[in-house]
Amino acid sequence: MPAPYAKTVLTGNGDGHGGTGGNQAAQPAGPSAPGGRAAPQASPGAATRERPPVLLATLGAACISASAVLIKLANTGPATAAFYRCFFALPLLAVLAVLEQRSRGPRPWRARGGAVFAGLFLAIDLVLWNHAIADVGAGIATVLGNLQVLFVTAAAWALFHERPARRFLLALPVVLVGVVLVSGLVGTTQRGLHPLAGIEYGIGTSIAYACFLLILRQATSGAPHVAGPLAEATLGCAVGALLLGLAFGGLSLRIPLPSLGWLFVLAMTSQTAGWLLITSSLPRLPAAISSLLLLLQPAASIVLAAVVLAERPSPLQLGGAVLVCGGVLLATRPAAAPRTRPRSDAEQSDDRDREL
Repeated sequence: MPAPYAKTVLTGNGDGHGGTGGNQAAQPAGPSAPGGRAAPQASPGAATRERPPVLLATLGAACISASAVLIKLANTGPATAAFYRCFFALPLLAVLAVLEQRSRGPRPWRARGGAVFAGLFLAIDLVLWNHAIADVGAGIATVLGNLQVLFVTAAAWALFHERPARRFLLALPVVLVGVVLVSGLVGTTQRGLHPLAGIEYGIGTSIAYACFLLILRQATSGAPHVAGPLAEATLGCAVGALLLGLAFGGLSLRIPLPSLGWLFVLAMTSQTAGWLLITSSLPRLPAAISSLLLLLQPAASIVLAAVVLAERPSPLQLGGAVLVCGGVLLATRPAAAPRTRPRSDAEQSDDRDREL
């Protein structure tokens, strides 16, 4: 599952309704918690009072990057893996949500229902992504699953009139070429891979994840809660995975004990610790560092898949991964602040004359 941070994901405008309007380019607002709050601006002395929580954010991204490898090790059906990772995570998330509510206050039932509804799209995302893992491998599927940034930006443009920056349009062809290469559609002879199906599932999972993020953003905009929305979305995801498994197959509630163990580890690391670490720490980081951490997940997944599962991507696939990650980084990179021209001595003298 991709990390829950990206340009225009969950934030970008304080009102949650595209507050930039149609005449202003939407700029990366940095990451946010699932509660929908924009990253707070640091005060001039904040850097001296508190170190940026890069370590926590990195640990969170590392937890999420192991998701695909753990799913491969569990060796269960797509719907089964999606259901159990949520089912095992729910008790801990429910306790954290109750404690959070005591300290930060209750949330409206409408917001809670919206988070549960968003979780249904998360279920679609996870089931399709699990199919992609089976078709193209754990590492490559993680790269394909990180296209949600582009779909979220496109949807925010169409629905909320958050016009993207020009670099987003420049990044699109780069990412598309990278998708073709990384999927193995060109120059790959490895057995057991289905590159065309991998592309379809990868794009499908990114679209479903983008829908999840946008719905969650609208449902929880302005709330300071993190564990509550995550618990509700996880509940919706568990129900959605159960329904998808019953409708289309791929669901088995009786699986071997080792598979249950791997899925329990997945629930504790990715579904719980990874999300909580990222959403609580990234809002306090500069946007540039957040964008770089966005690339940690697919890169770490490829390395883990090579070490644990002996997956060996071809040179073309590795090149495609670089193009995809580079294109996403280009699309999410914060705009450079305009440079101010130094004032000449004559201009400063004129200002003093006007004051006199």
